[in-house]
Amino acid sequence: MNEKIKWLKEKINGLNIQGMIVSNPVNIRYLTGIDAEGVLLITRKENYYITDSRYLEEVKSIITIDDEIIVSNVTDINQYDYENFFSFCENVGFEENYITYSTYKKYMQKYKANNLEETDGIIEKQRMIKDEEEINLLQKACNITDNCFNHLLKFIKIGMTEKQIAYEIEKYFLENDADGLSFETIVASGKNSSKPHAKTTDKKIEAGDPITIDFGCRYKGYCSDMTRTIFAGFVPENIKPIYDLVLSNQLQTAKDMKEGAEMRVLFRNVENDFKLHGYSLVHSLGHGVGLDIHEQPSINQKNDNTLKANMVVTNEPGIYILGEFGVRIEDTVLITKSGCINLTKSNKNYIIVG
Repeated sequence: MNEKIKWLKEKINGLNIQGMIVSNPVNIRYLTGIDAEGVLLITRKENYYITDSRYLEEVKSIITIDDEIIVSNVTDINQYDYENFFSFCENVGFEENYITYSTYKKYMQKYKANNLEETDGIIEKQRMIKDEEEINLLQKACNITDNCFNHLLKFIKIGMTEKQIAYEIEKYFLENDADGLSFETIVASGKNSSKPHAKTTDKKIEAGDPITIDFGCRYKGYCSDMTRTIFAGFVPENIKPIYDLVLSNQLQTAKDMKEGAEMRVLFRNVENDFKLHGYSLVHSLGHGVGLDIHEQPSINQKNDNTLKANMVVTNEPGIYILGEFGVRIEDTVLITKSGCINLTKSNKNYIIVG
């Protein structure tokens, strides 16, 4: 039997839920490997994946006998009967953080469920802990990202635009086994780097510019995420102290990250050190990475949960001086019982290009 679906059935039974409608495509891919439009129904007896004729061949090529999933064409669903999927189910779970209210009402009408019960993100919480296969895919995505960065160091020249660099990143990924981008690339130079989520523009790289590059790829669905701040021509003296402060905190956080580390303490350690030097930590210190680029957990001042072995998260402190420049350094890391392992391994010392 599909072990992840077996886990889900056991989990919802413990919540007094007798069936579940899984509609988030990322959760469906996590549970089944299916990457196609459709809905997964977990019922008392059988499991069904309902899609349309465009995806039937693809879905059937993925599903095996061991998955114990019946694949059905939505146009032929009358051979079953929507009302019978959840017969004798007092409570049917649904993904309250994903579906709209109108979809909720449609589910109530279509499936004739006695009661649709919130499931409190149980699949997303399970996704926080990666298995060996997932870790291998994440490592591969990170390896491709490191190789892309090494390529960029030879490619970037003063006078190029931010968009040219971003285009080269996407081109490299597509030519080197990646599925594509894991998120829209950020290339922010000079004053643009002062914006944590800057938009890549037609600005040309100038001598002395810091260039913040935040990028990642997908490999077989799994994401990488890395940021480096590099310099065009030379490193301005006024930026060095801030770069050193960000780097020292990024390295210290890497030492502190391990199973049992409290997330808000990790955040506050960096926040307090920044404040001692007159700066602020304006965003989370990190976030989970997997099939989504931003997954649970979020490493911030409000999260009093602890890191667990086999979580994959980012470590990304940053300082931003409004209208002047910014510095962010980020790695994707694997949490272990004794520490963390950088999955992105690119150089973090002063790097000069152009």
